[in-house]
Amino acid sequence: MTTPSKPSTRPIGPFQVSPIGLGCMNLSHAYGQPPSFDDAERLLLRALDLGVTLFDTAALYGFGANETLVGQVLAKHRSRFVLASKCGMQGVQFPDGMKRVIDGRPETLRASCEASLQRLQTEVIDLFYLHRWDKQVPIEDSVGALADLVRAGKVRAIGLSEVSATTLRKAHAVHPISAVQTEYSLWTRNPEIAVLQACRDIGAAFVAFSPVARGFLTGKVRDVAAFDAKDIRRAMPRFAPDNYRTNLALLDGVAEVADEAGCTLAQLALAWLLHCAPHIVPIPGTTRVDHLEEDLGALRVRLDQEQMARLDEIVNRHTVRGPRYNAGNQAEIDTEEFDA
Repeated sequence: MTTPSKPSTRPIGPFQVSPIGLGCMNLSHAYGQPPSFDDAERLLLRALDLGVTLFDTAALYGFGANETLVGQVLAKHRSRFVLASKCGMQGVQFPDGMKRVIDGRPETLRASCEASLQRLQTEVIDLFYLHRWDKQVPIEDSVGALADLVRAGKVRAIGLSEVSATTLRKAHAVHPISAVQTEYSLWTRNPEIAVLQACRDIGAAFVAFSPVARGFLTGKVRDVAAFDAKDIRRAMPRFAPDNYRTNLALLDGVAEVADEAGCTLAQLALAWLLHCAPHIVPIPGTTRVDHLEEDLGALRVRLDQEQMARLDEIVNRHTVRGPRYNAGNQAEIDTEEFDA
């Protein structure tokens, strides 16, 4: 393992960002009780101090709470980082409570942008994603609304999340797409079917969320029964007890490669992504400063071709047991899937 004198940057549209960004979702959403404001503030500022220059949030996360947090903590440092957020999937108040709604109508996207700008305490969002393609609305209409926001100076670049290569190309014909964000890691390989290449073809970055497989590839998540009642992994088939026991057995071989590379399992998972292609930017999320520092240590890890090949052989679509989403959530996304 060698240590570079200075980490390089990676392009996203008009921006150059740190090779590893920070997914902020965990600070407000998805994995149980979020940290206190003080702890979240400490983590965000530490990331900034360590050279992270891509911070990723969304209107959905905490139904606006995550954008509010990011705005409160980072607005005064706005010139030091690239700010990414998302629209098209957010919380809507119903008589029986707040519910997640996918809505890609132009008027909804415009209103969402205005609300996000206020919560984020900024005049412009650097990278604004369509969080999900609303299949009731032509992608050209949704992207056209985002293009209007670029022309209005409220957004600098446009991204898409969880879309197929076909949808990406249709969107790119309306307005340049700077980034596609989709789950990608050793245990989620669907982007390899077509989207990674489509991103190369149009010059877009590929932003990999859940790059350590929602904790699986850290080796620290051993007992799924201990998940918080509101943890979204409880509804994910790969984390079902029988499937997860099978998947855990894969980590023995991964640990052997990590030992050779002189790194932790989490660092190995991130390094694998960084070595796959120069247009990939992983955005791990965490609530702990020590885990943040560990993740960024992946920038010092060097893997040779033989190690990359071994990892591909150990963890892949044939060896991982269970789909990543249940049927309901899978129906909401627009990504290529491997044949069963």
